[in-house]
Amino acid sequence: MNQARIWLVVQPTVGLPLFLGTVLVISLLIHFSVLTHTTWFSAYWNGAAKAKAVASVPAAPVTTASASQ
Repeated sequence: MNQARIWLVVQPTVGLPLFLGTVLVISLLIHFSVLTHTTWFSAYWNGAAKAKAVASVPAAPVTTASASQ
C-alpha cells in the first residue's frame, strides 16, 4: 500500500467514515443529476412500459429482367 503513512496523520476511525461518506455523497449527487436531467430514467424507475419499436420490414428483392430474353 503506497499511501500507508496517511494513517499516521489521520486516525482510521475518522478517515474511513469520512472517505466512505464522501463516496456516498458523490454517488447520490450523480444519481440525482441523472434523474433530473434525463427523461427516460424517471420513467424506468416508475416502471413505465418501453416504447414499442417499429419493426422494419425488409424490402422485397428487386429482380430485373435480362435484355437478352
